Amino acid sequence: MRLYNTLSRQKEDFQPIDASHVRMYVCGPTVYDFAHIGNARPIIVFDVLNRLLRHLYGQSAVTYVRNITDVDDKINARAAERGISIRELTEETARIFHEDVAALGCLKPDVEPRATEHIVEMIAIIEKLIAAGHAYAAEGHVLFSVPSMGDYGQLSRRPLDEMIAGARVDVAAYKRDEMDFVLWKPSKESEPGWDSPWGRGRPGWHIECSAMSWKHLGETFDIHGGGIDLVFPHHENEIAQSRCAFGAKVMANVWMHNGFLQVEGEKMSKSLGNFITIRQLLATEDFGDQKWAGDVLRLAMLRTHYRQPIDWTARGLDEAQKTLENWADLVARHKIASATPTPHASVVEALLDDLNTAAAFAALAELAKASRHDYSAAQNLANTALWLGFDTSAWFARAGDAAGDNLDPAFKAQVESLVAARLEARAQKNFAESDRLRDELAAMGVQLKDGKGANGEAVTTWEVKR
Repeated sequence: MRLYNTLSRQKEDFQPIDASHVRMYVCGPTVYDFAHIGNARPIIVFDVLNRLLRHLYGQSAVTYVRNITDVDDKINARAAERGISIRELTEETARIFHEDVAALGCLKPDVEPRATEHIVEMIAIIEKLIAAGHAYAAEGHVLFSVPSMGDYGQLSRRPLDEMIAGARVDVAAYKRDEMDFVLWKPSKESEPGWDSPWGRGRPGWHIECSAMSWKHLGETFDIHGGGIDLVFPHHENEIAQSRCAFGAKVMANVWMHNGFLQVEGEKMSKSLGNFITIRQLLATEDFGDQKWAGDVLRLAMLRTHYRQPIDWTARGLDEAQKTLENWADLVARHKIASATPTPHASVVEALLDDLNTAAAFAALAELAKASRHDYSAAQNLANTALWLGFDTSAWFARAGDAAGDNLDPAFKAQVESLVAARLEARAQKNFAESDRLRDELAAMGVQLKDGKGANGEAVTTWEVKR
């Protein structure tokens, strides 16, 4: 498998530190509001990578950690705005987030740590940084000293003036350098706070992920993922904290980032009126004149390679829905009743090239094309779709309808008898009789589809045209 590493700016052969324990950390949501479709992209992308890693190394050989940030100034402000407790807000928002990503077909991570449950680890890292001369306390704050790290900025590779502009760090007299960023800050009585060697306070954003990844994956691990917007300052500062605290050359060997998302060609923003949450798009709530299944959103998201920008459009959703309906019809045509989550080799081959989902779905399109007349291809289509996180249970319900499960038993028995007789006539090359039986069935409203079974034998599927 080859993955594009943001740290090196090139594709690299993936070599896990320990093939019996592959470790991946992905930045999760800050639970102050409903997750929007931009938030959904990394969740879906790294869900596919998680599935691929388990296919390659074994189901129990992967630890996937995706955190929840439940202490943040945005959370404090939203709770005050709504007049509810911070705990009430974060619990409600986290519950809705879990419902949304489940509807998108995403597996649960192996570990889903919350920032508020890792304060001890955060304080421990901060103490290590102070002891090593990489951090200092000032007026109830603790700040990371950026000049103390000689190679700071390797991930984002920005000039110093761009880093200063992009960091959005507070201007304060107690800071030694304008680039220094907060590890710990004092809390007011109305704000969440924990006792620490520097007084009652709360953590900065960046230290949270350093602490959670350290606790659950170790000082150095295999893959760290997230959106491209997190490269600087968040991921850059994570690297600085973790490397300087533990004296490591790297925090993660591979850094992966998905591209931006636009809506109908424009940047998504509330001011433009195109800010769309996952919940709005799902069938659980109205969104304009249309409701969408989670599978449709998932397919629309994955048809674009993860590193490329994606334009979220109504047309794209329509196309995704039609694709899924076509696959369901193909599976139903062959009366396939179940699937096992096993990917076709062509799809795996595509994903091994830097998680190329665009190529993977092109391979699925070829499987679908072959499924028109090939039972085995249709079964592979169902198996692969299930493995990729699509809910195929509705497809098999269609298969039951196509097979006539809701028809009068006597009528169904008559049709099955005529279909079997026609197959026998074809095997005997009695094409006149075969045609006569086909016409008789057509007069009964039955449409036939000839194809091949799993072992290459002739099979005929049928459905009643209503």
